[in-house]
Amino acid sequence: MSPIVHPHTPRVAVACGCELGEEILWDARSGTLVWVDIENPAVWRHDPETDETHRLPLDEKLSFALLTPDPQRVIAGFKSGVACLDLESGARTDLVRPEPYPPGNRLNSGNVGPDGALWFGSMDDGETEPTGGFHRWDGERLLDFGGSAAVTNGPVVSPDGHRLYTIDTGNGVVRVHDLDGTRVGEPRPLITFEPGWGKPDGLTLDADGYLWICHYAGSRITRFAPDGQVERILPVPTALVTKCAFGGADLSTLYITTCRRGRDPALDPMAGHVFRVETEFRGFPANIYRGIGT
Repeated sequence: MSPIVHPHTPRVAVACGCELGEEILWDARSGTLVWVDIENPAVWRHDPETDETHRLPLDEKLSFALLTPDPQRVIAGFKSGVACLDLESGARTDLVRPEPYPPGNRLNSGNVGPDGALWFGSMDDGETEPTGGFHRWDGERLLDFGGSAAVTNGPVVSPDGHRLYTIDTGNGVVRVHDLDGTRVGEPRPLITFEPGWGKPDGLTLDADGYLWICHYAGSRITRFAPDGQVERILPVPTALVTKCAFGGADLSTLYITTCRRGRDPALDPMAGHVFRVETEFRGFPANIYRGIGT
């Protein structure tokens, strides 16, 4: 049986033209979207109700900006490491970085788990050497897990705290780990991307435990069942799809970041924008980092 094609087409929500838009999330406290541009470094915020958009330019690549108890401060993944960032002044306090940490590395995808800890990846900025890995930071202890990769994505913890998903983007493999507190089980392959699918990039989970995975260079998002089977395909009208997250008052609107790096604007005019599409599913509001140092 062929998978379902999602009945609604994503539309541009914010015409931001990010070089490499990533790590979008919904701040349920303020009803706003937060995302980053890695290559043209900035934190973006957007209020869908008022249509107001704010951009905080920065002087170093950053890959995520996640919520803390203070709405004006985020825990951010810079090329040089994890820091606490003030969204008004741009002031930052450096917190931690993985060791060893080759000079060609940078941080990549990050998420806050239901435990309030930061789960994040590091990668080779040239996307060739397997010098990246996966990490957990609770404000006191840095834990490494999951082996090495050139390009990491995830890690994302299931809402019940019992499963962890990681992505080896370069090899096109989505993996699942059993999770017991801070004990991370060995990775098991769950999904292998087929030729023509592009590469697996950012992911999110819905309330039914299904995975929504973005296809970088694949012009789509796929909703996968917990056993790895394709449930539906969501075409996206640009090639480089990077991250998605549920938002809106009832958490049924899927917001999507994309990339315009290397794209010809005549052929891919919507590259780099943030998109939105309505779904019949529900997601979860972003978790808030509860570690020390913020």
